[in-house]
Amino acid sequence: MQVFNEISLKHKRGDIFGGVTAAVIALPMALAFGVASGAGAEAGLYGAILVGLFAALFGGSPTLISEPTGPMTVVFTAVIAKLIASDPVNGMAMAFTVVIMAGMFQILFGVMRLGKYVTLMPYTVVSGFMSGIGIILIILQIGPLLGQPAPDGGVIGVIENLPSLFSGVQANETILALITLAILFFIPSKFKQYLPPPLVALVACTLISVIFFSSSDIRRIGEIPTGLPDLQLPVFNSEQWGIMLVDAIVLGMLGCIDALLTSVIADSITRKRHNSDKELIGQGIGNIMSGLFGGLPGAGATMGTVVSIQAGARTALSGLVRAGILLIVILWAAGLTSVIPLAVLAGIALKVGIDIIDWGFLKRAHLISGKGALITYGVILLTVFVDLIAAVGIGLFVANVMTITRLSELQEGNVIAVTDPDKTDLDLLEREKEILRESKGKVILLYLRGTMIFGSSRAITRKNSQIGGCHTLVVDITDVKHLGVSAGLSLEESILEMVNAGRSVYIVTTKEQALQRLGKLEVLKKIPEENIVVNRLEVLERIRDKEQNRLSEVLKKNMQFIDNNKFNLISKGESS
Repeated sequence: MQVFNEISLKHKRGDIFGGVTAAVIALPMALAFGVASGAGAEAGLYGAILVGLFAALFGGSPTLISEPTGPMTVVFTAVIAKLIASDPVNGMAMAFTVVIMAGMFQILFGVMRLGKYVTLMPYTVVSGFMSGIGIILIILQIGPLLGQPAPDGGVIGVIENLPSLFSGVQANETILALITLAILFFIPSKFKQYLPPPLVALVACTLISVIFFSSSDIRRIGEIPTGLPDLQLPVFNSEQWGIMLVDAIVLGMLGCIDALLTSVIADSITRKRHNSDKELIGQGIGNIMSGLFGGLPGAGATMGTVVSIQAGARTALSGLVRAGILLIVILWAAGLTSVIPLAVLAGIALKVGIDIIDWGFLKRAHLISGKGALITYGVILLTVFVDLIAAVGIGLFVANVMTITRLSELQEGNVIAVTDPDKTDLDLLEREKEILRESKGKVILLYLRGTMIFGSSRAITRKNSQIGGCHTLVVDITDVKHLGVSAGLSLEESILEMVNAGRSVYIVTTKEQALQRLGKLEVLKKIPEENIVVNRLEVLERIRDKEQNRLSEVLKKNMQFIDNNKFNLISKGESS
């Protein structure tokens, strides 16, 4: 695995244009997320620079643009509020320590090669979680949109304080917020590719606030420290250690999902393939560096990535150019951002929240799947009003239970028990049908096909009830592609029931994997080696021949018994 991401000068023109475009988009978003999180506008800029720089250097997706995102900001906002409430002095430093820990977890996930598994989550859960985060981001902007600080207590705090927020509305700031939203929603599409709406709204509304409103009438960002950020040493609190660890895992996992989903989008546009594990390592390094210097956590940003690619970006040079431009802003132009109204940033953040909500799926979720819609809406409610971890955990549990139930129903058709060949849909040879008819239900053919995973075990168990009255069991696993542990154990139960009753068992298979699974279960030790064959017809003919031989022996013994009795009767008659 190469240490650095793909960086090349072959596409330097497109990469430079892509980096510049991404920087233009990143500036207002970073400021908005920094203010929304409570860590300050500078924290958003530091995160945009550091996460973007190191993810571009060490990541595995050449065109991915990484920076603070809406979902990451929402989770980090909750972390800050929780830790400051418990420790007002060290709470903020502990929050940045959580970012460092999240980055470490991301590196661990990458080293363990878990990248390909990170995004294997039901879409209903992902959609509900992301939509819930979008709703949280919208609700948290209500206070700033109305010209007032956001109340403490998160979503519940805002909802409880709605009457006071609306009664104390500051008209000047609300007007600026509404103008911001109008620009974001209604700017003509033909201008969007040249002028990013967030930047247009930021510049236009800031100019309006400077020209038409006095400084005392509008709450503004204020001075942002120029120069390089100070090092933030990790701060731990023994009482909060468990909470910090859980928050770090959640933040790290969310960053992984966010980054890898965006990488997939980038792949679909560029026709390239990213390295998931390497990308997680790059994201982890970026978040560690961001946390060390007081920056927001970040992940792959869909808007910045897509716009950068459309501007010509093809390698990680675009991400380096973008970070360089933002660094220039921090070092020499931070003073220009001091007059930006907080209401404008709130409008930008609210628009991001609206865009995060999965409107396309929510509008038709109930049409696609009633149960899926129930999961999605349930996850949204849990995310907004209860807890992010509980939302994902409960959503995954319910979705998996429904999936297992559905798999069991679908795989019923992959487990077929045949005693009467005229009452089955299984494709049998005429000779096989004839032999099964002759057996008169004494031979049962248990046919399995496809992938036998945990959902199949119940279907196999249900077929056991048909085995009781038979003297011979034929298990055909020729068409089994994979035999899982649960299905293997259920099959073992069927086989042992026959073996323990002193009845015959035959296995038809050419699949080494299936035999290996049964071998590890030590089932094969209880079956004669000659009873494991590769041809089903051969087995049935052998069973028929064996039955005929048995009947012949019985008939022969009966005839001998009759002859002996006849001889005894004759002998008695002669003697009398």
